[in-house]
Amino acid sequence: MNPYQKLLERKRTWTPVQTTAGTIKEGAHDVLKRALALRHMELPVGDFINEALATEVPELARELLLSNVKDEEKHDLALGFIAAAHGVDEKAEDEAFRLREAWTSHPDHTITKAMVAERAIFFVLLPLFRALGDPGMRTCSADISRDEQIHVATNSLVHTELGYNISPSLDRLRKATMSWVLQPLSASNPDKYLNKKFWMDSSDRLMYKGKAPELSFTKASRVPAFFEHSNNDLPQYA
Repeated sequence: MNPYQKLLERKRTWTPVQTTAGTIKEGAHDVLKRALALRHMELPVGDFINEALATEVPELARELLLSNVKDEEKHDLALGFIAAAHGVDEKAEDEAFRLREAWTSHPDHTITKAMVAERAIFFVLLPLFRALGDPGMRTCSADISRDEQIHVATNSLVHTELGYNISPSLDRLRKATMSWVLQPLSASNPDKYLNKKFWMDSSDRLMYKGKAPELSFTKASRVPAFFEHSNNDLPQYA
């Protein structure tokens, strides 16, 4: 079995549902609003993959890449449900759209842009939701994370197989995007999950080393407790 087929076999079907807002960590309101605003990056990442499919991607990767595009649509829906439950910050929404345009117009290959966005931004924001958010955010984060692990592995394989490079300007855009999300946090907060440097260092390590040991707390499985959710708030799994 080729590596793309192995990744496809690892997928699990789940269906997002509308949740109700719960209690978030004190001091996390503004950063969570910005992180949620970056849900507008989900569909462009899917578009990046669709554009790549029109070019020279490996034939063995096509079925998996198409499946990953459908995942991005599901993630957009799931995060949209979270945003609907908690409300949005209109200024943050507008700024997120401008960041999305910067990613869309950047000249690096679309597979490379998708890989960097998922590996060094989404892989930080999802643990952030899990550390600071309410039960609905934590469950949504765990479900999306399972998909994103497969997406990053897929895009990394294609990126390497086709010999692409990450430009310094794309790395700067990644840093600027994370800096914008984390701007409401302090770099001196003793609570690491409310510390800007903790999350930025995680993004840097994921970008340059492909791993961030400090985010290992997300390895613990996320099983929603009966007292955390109404039955109507629970995702549906196949």
